[in-house]
Amino acid sequence: MSILGKAKELTSKAVDRAVEFSSDELIADTVIKAVEKQEKVNDILEKRGSNYRVSEMDLQMGIPPTVVFGIRRISGSSKALSEKEITTVDV
Repeated sequence: MSILGKAKELTSKAVDRAVEFSSDELIADTVIKAVEKQEKVNDILEKRGSNYRVSEMDLQMGIPPTVVFGIRRISGSSKALSEKEITTVDV
């Protein structure tokens, strides 16, 4: 196969992969994984007595897809959310 033929083949594969990353199924799977991660992390934080919780998520569809979690501090007994911090996690 010539270099030009190989380049066309690789370009075609890259385009196919890009289309796969924008599929509704992939987006739904990524959201489900991110929510499961959020719930697990919040359970661990609560068990350890931490005043922080994962409170927000921002899904960025790229290669690879990225989920940005918003971390908030909860105050003692009222559990009010305050002081937003951002953490990024690749899914």
